[in-house]
Amino acid sequence: MTFTADQQTNQALQMFQGFDADTQLALLWYGYLDLKDQLTPTNDPAQHAISRSLVDQIQALSPEEQLEAQRNIIQCADTDISSAYSALSSSAKISFWLQLAQAMEQGSVIQVPSDYKLPSETDRFSELIKSLDFEQRINFTRSAVVAMGAQPLDR
Repeated sequence: MTFTADQQTNQALQMFQGFDADTQLALLWYGYLDLKDQLTPTNDPAQHAISRSLVDQIQALSPEEQLEAQRNIIQCADTDISSAYSALSSSAKISFWLQLAQAMEQGSVIQVPSDYKLPSETDRFSELIKSLDFEQRINFTRSAVVAMGAQPLDR
């Protein structure tokens, strides 16, 4: 399921999905930093609580396990946390990443290292994202995070 509607946003999504998990995590982090003052948490307390529960599970892990859990979600690995993420609604998935970024900012979840440099392959992506308006960026993010998490097996 995607929420993108225009060519630029779809192009950004395709580019994003071509990056490795660590680059995607960094791009989500930098996107959060760029938009955090404009973001508002979900107004649905149930969705917030569900996503908060998953963030709490990640916070309880060691920093290395926190990073691995995030990678597993992005890589659609078949793990308990990735499966729980898959069961979230699209709104709860957005809420999860927002809360996770806030926990990173507060230092309770492993952060992108301060000396981390994005690969040069992301330059074109970054320019494209900067050209999107706020609504397009939200649609891009929603589409990107909805596609993550363990994929149900075809039975």
